[in-house]
Amino acid sequence: MKEVPWQLPALPAAWGGSSALREPGRACTWHRLGFAQSAEQLSPWALAALCLAPAYTFGPPMARGFMQYWARRLEQEIDGVMRIFGGVQQLRKIYDDNKNLFEVKENVPRKLVEKVAGDIESLLAKKVRALKRLANAAEKFQKAHHWQDNIREEDIEYYDSKADTEYDDPDGEEIEREKSNSLKLEFTDDDNFKTKVNYSYAAVQIPTDIYKGSTVILNELNWTQALEDVFIENRKEDPSLLWQVFGSATGVTRYYPATPWRAPNKIDLYDVRRRPWYIQGASSPKDMVIIVDVSGSVSGLTLKLMKTSVYEMLDTLSDDDYVNVASFNEKAKPVSCFKHLVQANIRNKKVFKEDVQGMVAKGTTDYKAGFEYAFDQLQNSNITRANCNKMIMMFTDGGEDRVQDVFEKYNWPNKTVRVFTFSVGQHNYDVTPLQWMACANKGYYFEIPSIGAIRINTQEYLDVLGRPMVLAGNRAKQVQWTNVYQDALGLGLVVTGTLPVFNLTEDSSDRKNQLILGVMGIDVALNDIKRLTPRYNLGANGYVFAIDLNGYVLLHPNLQPQIINFREPVTLDFLDAELEDENKEEIRRSMIDGNDGQRFIKTLIKSLDEVARHHHCVPVKPGCWQHGQCPPHCPWGRTDLTFSIPTNDKPCPPNPREYCKDLDLSDNNTEFLENFIALMEKVTPDSKQCDNFLLHNLILDTGITQQLVEQVWKDQDLNTYSLLAVFAATDGGITRVFPNKAADDWEEEPEPFNASFYRRSLDNKGYIFKPPYRDAGYRGLDLENNTIGILVSTAVELSIGDKTLKPAVVGVKLDLEAWAEKFKVLASNRTDRDQLGARQLYDTALLPQDLICVLIDDGGFLVLSNQEDHWYQVGKFFSEVDANLMSALYNNSFYARKESYDFQSVCAPEAPSNTGAAPRGVFVPTVADLLSLAWWTSAAAWSLFQQFLYSLTYSSWFQTEEVVGDGMEARETSCIMKQTQYYFSTVNATYNAIIDCGNCSRLFHAQRLANTNLLFVVADKPLCSQCDSVKLLQAEVRAPPRDPNQCELVDRPRYRKGPHICFDYNATEDTSDCGRGASFSPSLGVLLSLQLLLLYSSTSRHPLPSAACL
Repeated sequence: MKEVPWQLPALPAAWGGSSALREPGRACTWHRLGFAQSAEQLSPWALAALCLAPAYTFGPPMARGFMQYWARRLEQEIDGVMRIFGGVQQLRKIYDDNKNLFEVKENVPRKLVEKVAGDIESLLAKKVRALKRLANAAEKFQKAHHWQDNIREEDIEYYDSKADTEYDDPDGEEIEREKSNSLKLEFTDDDNFKTKVNYSYAAVQIPTDIYKGSTVILNELNWTQALEDVFIENRKEDPSLLWQVFGSATGVTRYYPATPWRAPNKIDLYDVRRRPWYIQGASSPKDMVIIVDVSGSVSGLTLKLMKTSVYEMLDTLSDDDYVNVASFNEKAKPVSCFKHLVQANIRNKKVFKEDVQGMVAKGTTDYKAGFEYAFDQLQNSNITRANCNKMIMMFTDGGEDRVQDVFEKYNWPNKTVRVFTFSVGQHNYDVTPLQWMACANKGYYFEIPSIGAIRINTQEYLDVLGRPMVLAGNRAKQVQWTNVYQDALGLGLVVTGTLPVFNLTEDSSDRKNQLILGVMGIDVALNDIKRLTPRYNLGANGYVFAIDLNGYVLLHPNLQPQIINFREPVTLDFLDAELEDENKEEIRRSMIDGNDGQRFIKTLIKSLDEVARHHHCVPVKPGCWQHGQCPPHCPWGRTDLTFSIPTNDKPCPPNPREYCKDLDLSDNNTEFLENFIALMEKVTPDSKQCDNFLLHNLILDTGITQQLVEQVWKDQDLNTYSLLAVFAATDGGITRVFPNKAADDWEEEPEPFNASFYRRSLDNKGYIFKPPYRDAGYRGLDLENNTIGILVSTAVELSIGDKTLKPAVVGVKLDLEAWAEKFKVLASNRTDRDQLGARQLYDTALLPQDLICVLIDDGGFLVLSNQEDHWYQVGKFFSEVDANLMSALYNNSFYARKESYDFQSVCAPEAPSNTGAAPRGVFVPTVADLLSLAWWTSAAAWSLFQQFLYSLTYSSWFQTEEVVGDGMEARETSCIMKQTQYYFSTVNATYNAIIDCGNCSRLFHAQRLANTNLLFVVADKPLCSQCDSVKLLQAEVRAPPRDPNQCELVDRPRYRKGPHICFDYNATEDTSDCGRGASFSPSLGVLLSLQLLLLYSSTSRHPLPSAACL
């Protein structure tokens, strides 16, 4: 490249400039760490900086002088524009002149929190009363019911919620429904339920794999019909009640009010007994060890059945349970990296499911190795665990050893560990030893000969665990509240209160029945709870949150699950909803312990800032409701100002606040204002139809911002200073933009409390710059035809007496292209005082052409640059613009970063690693199998055919369980996204350094601009491409497998508390019923019909959708 002559700019004498230092031809060589570089190889400014230093030190005073001079000019220009156009002083004066129109009331955070806690307790108490009334009635009805052996389906009147459900195959053809005697009902739209309902009847849902004409089911339908009257009476007493549900141990669900079942795209596999709310209500917490026989005899189909059985067994566990999974042959070993019992949360169970797939059958069977491993796991008291309902679940194809010596050593005579044994697959082994193991240890024996028996037999152990609860009677009737989850019938996010229902009948010997009848549940919509919490009188950055005893949030502004209609509950930990630090860990622990109190902390939040937060906490059943932060004073408007529709400025589209119940919202600003004015002519601001607090503030702020327009904005020429707009956003919900055209182009959130510029301005002093966000793939627009603006905002602070408040944020919108040219002038060595807005200077080249000058905000995003090829990249993370320089800023501590994870995201499903043409679920027998007579007699018949049908239907049956949203075409799945947040570190001084890269080294100088969120950086242009560094990533990316590392996290588990009562033992328990064959035994015709139905719907390549929570 040809060298271009250049002249060193003149330096003020005060900065140490002298002619001797600028003598032509003076040689300069940089010696650092044994490296020598000649002057000809350095860029002009780097050479100047180095040669100007009398004895080279890291940070030449002359270069620092340049930077400080340029930085001051930038600071003065920004401050001048904001003082003239921002209107901070003027708006402050307007508020002061109108202070007779409003008063300031101080928020008392503790009283706010106590009121919220009391209101929520009252809401939940109503639901608990209804729940207990239902549970007591159900026990009474069942006890009075007379069993009918000859009952017929036509004898029962009920509404089958699936009778009107249409299941469409992928080709759009309706699948023929089986005939039904269901009642025909009329439904009407209901806003509370967000669907059509009938309040005169309840609906019944019966799982697809259960024959609804069986005697057991018909008797269940018969006695539960009486619950409809109780459902109706509950609603009369509390019209706000939502779904009232009884989930029966037989699989029948009866819910009120009646509504058609929401059909998935294919087969409906919903079974209430597998829902987390049912499992939580049907048993106490569990410590479970699953051991799987992987000896050589367990091959092909049997091993696949075992893997699927483990998947299904894991799905019967909730966050109150603890589990580990091990395989055994001659020795036992864990299938995953978990060396001890771990919490059965979603992420840990996912690890188990992935690792179970890697089990390989080989070796010989040694039951002793498996059971000794399991007992050792359960006896480990040095770890967090449920410490209730200890059990071992063994899956095997059979064996002869009863390992009595192991049970004598570890479990007898107290039998504190229950043993459940599962004989898997078609085989000819003697199952007597397996039955004996279960019966001798208060457990149960099950058979799983085929896929169809897995779901039912991996959940019926809950009946055994329910025995001590039933025998404990009223002591065990504890109302429990679930985690947040998506309602299956369309309510959105809900929590469910649950109460077990017991069988109170007695046998001929007057022995109490020990079977659980089912679980009663009542839903509470999260939105109903949110309505009880203050929102707008806490300020834009204040919020209320609540956590349960696991530390999961029930309420939090960051609780925003993206996927709809998924199976698992929403388990977002408080420390994952925020950026984790020691202060928040202490707050979380204190809340779980039920302590009340307050704490003032400094913390990072997920909007780049380090801010102060004042936390107040009081306990509320079932958890603790926490006030996050509240401004000490909030304005309260009382005014009679009148409205007018302005012609030269415009409020932004209406925000989502519910000012009045009868106010018609509109996306059209003028129409919205006309509707509002029309309503105000009919009602007064104090009307019960309106929220007085919101309405008074709206009226007040509308009038005050109108005065700002008339007194300040309308007489100013924004073009003189290259401004696209001026704006104001207020606590009352007004966002006003001037002029009119700028309002039409306004892209920020219409609700100030949701707008990032507004929230950040309240949390930070000075001027907050916000460039338009651009992702890494943005390639820019034609700047001649498209104007790009940069927001600069600041809060208006008022002092009224001894009270301080921030009622508004004001700002300007800079014209990017014009201010980029102005930036060239300001970041220069010119000593003459240029007039503001002097456009004739813009074309003057005032900087050496080899220098890059940029302004970067506190998040690392480019705001301004003197390089025209950077203009379309304004708003991008700076590493996308200059990775080398951004890495240097990070490595020199101008920026720090915080990594976190978003556990609520959705992603497109990843392509399967197995891309073979054949369905991967099909078992292909080996030559040895074909030559084995035992194989032909046990596995070749029905089980192979059944597996073949299932594998054709959906190849992922044995592999993984996709999470599918109702109606989602893309079949998105839940996933974990990794987030990296950059922010200013504590470095706050002028600083320069060399980016050391041999002949490609670059000098840069950086300085924070006072009273802004900007970093001013001047650097050499890259001399060559050999100095490319690793690009820092800021964009959210899908976390790699096993990131975060669950194997490490389980060794430092987060603090939690389980339920305080455990029911796992009762001296009167009858354990004689301890085993049977496969309970799933419908006729061959029924089973074949189900298989053919599955096969018919298999034309789609999508995996079978999972049932949603109810």
